[in-house]
Amino acid sequence: MTGSTTLLLLRHGESAWNAADRFAGWVDVPLSARGRVQAGRCGELLRDTGLLPDVVHTSLLRRAVSTADLALDAADRHWIPVRRSWRLNERHYGALQGRNRMQVRAEYGADLLRFWRRSFHGRPPPIAQGSVFGQDEDVRYRELGVHVPRTESIADVLDRLRPYYESEIAADLYAGRTVLVVAHGNVLRALIRHLGVLAGAPADDDLSDDDLSEVQLPTGALLRYDLTDVLLPVRPVGVLLGAAGATGWPALRATSE
Repeated sequence: MTGSTTLLLLRHGESAWNAADRFAGWVDVPLSARGRVQAGRCGELLRDTGLLPDVVHTSLLRRAVSTADLALDAADRHWIPVRRSWRLNERHYGALQGRNRMQVRAEYGADLLRFWRRSFHGRPPPIAQGSVFGQDEDVRYRELGVHVPRTESIADVLDRLRPYYESEIAADLYAGRTVLVVAHGNVLRALIRHLGVLAGAPADDDLSDDDLSEVQLPTGALLRYDLTDVLLPVRPVGVLLGAAGATGWPALRATSE
């Protein structure tokens, strides 16, 4: 590959549990009606800006899969290859999966909830074996031989995400393809952090929990990264496309376009 290539990061549209303020994690919940509209508008944005992906990577969860399908259809790119991996699944929220945030806040307190949600190393309590909101018997993971986690921190997400990025996604980027990754809020926060480090931001251990807690992407947010021929980001944070809001730590704040 010569010159530069483009990486597009899209957080899935609003899910039914986003709308209900419930923790989803690996629970396979569908998009809400609003989320379907958000996904279509992202596809229109790709079409109107001429940022047409050549390949898409998604998780195995339907809110990301459906967002990718709707966006590609709106962009008239429904025919391009789509690659799916559990490594792009949302963070496993452990015992919080299925629970309402207000209920969790009332039980554990706002400070502990914020630590679990936003810190780099904080893990919620592990989910119980056989929980109705667990994935112990989920055929998609059993057939793939995936060891389903009981809970995850953002650091854990980055550990399972990085090998997929460095092999599968990087291979498409090195081939000069415009790559669209349709994933989840915590997965994209981990990837944004990784890309920031590649661009020269402080190493993971030098970024405080307060810094990470400020990195937020709303549902339906679309970020563009321009990468060099060795896949280093031209700038440490992506450019936000469209009108949706996004924030980042002070040195890595997303900008609007």
